[in-house]
Amino acid sequence: LKWRGLLPVDLLACNLDQGQPNFPKHILPDYLKTYGIPHRIEYQDTYSVVTGKLPEGSTYCSLCSRLRRGHLYRIAREEGCSALVLGHHREDILETFFMNLLHGGRLAAMPPKLLNDDGDVMVLRPLAYCAEADLEKFAGAMKFPIIPCDLCGSQDGLQRNAMKAMLDDLEKRMPGRKDTMIHAMTNVRPSHLLDRKLFDFAALNETLTARQDVPDDI
Repeated sequence: LKWRGLLPVDLLACNLDQGQPNFPKHILPDYLKTYGIPHRIEYQDTYSVVTGKLPEGSTYCSLCSRLRRGHLYRIAREEGCSALVLGHHREDILETFFMNLLHGGRLAAMPPKLLNDDGDVMVLRPLAYCAEADLEKFAGAMKFPIIPCDLCGSQDGLQRNAMKAMLDDLEKRMPGRKDTMIHAMTNVRPSHLLDRKLFDFAALNETLTARQDVPDDI
């Protein structure tokens, strides 16, 4: 879209080399240079930070992602970018929702648009409604370079993998459920949940009392 003049913004591709073993440093720079795409590749050894803080055999993903996000916010500020555009797709959002539901005890996912905590960088997820399978086909057709996310070797037993398997099994047995669940996130009814911060259940008693006090002849 940018090349065709249909996207009226300036784009800067960014990738963070976090020091994971066997990270293919040349793949993205070579690809981006070939197509003349402005980019910034930055090295930050967060891998050593994570392995130094977490016990051996634990999963690194949560801490690793927080450190990566912090550096991406910093880079966005340094480059004068008004938004950080991420590539999370439909399955990422559903997996996050069920991780929060089953392990975090809260209803939350990843919104397509979010202002960061400091209020200075907008986070955008334009692929939020795109199916992972469709993106895989598109990436293959376009011959995009793919870098795996399991270079650190801490992927075994991940909660996210369990959520992915659960969703894939559900979709296989009942096709269309993923789309239905995504639609459900756009159709929330706070009055039919249990969160008193979202709905004033106490006010229902006042409403009922007020209606009962109205004379019948009015």
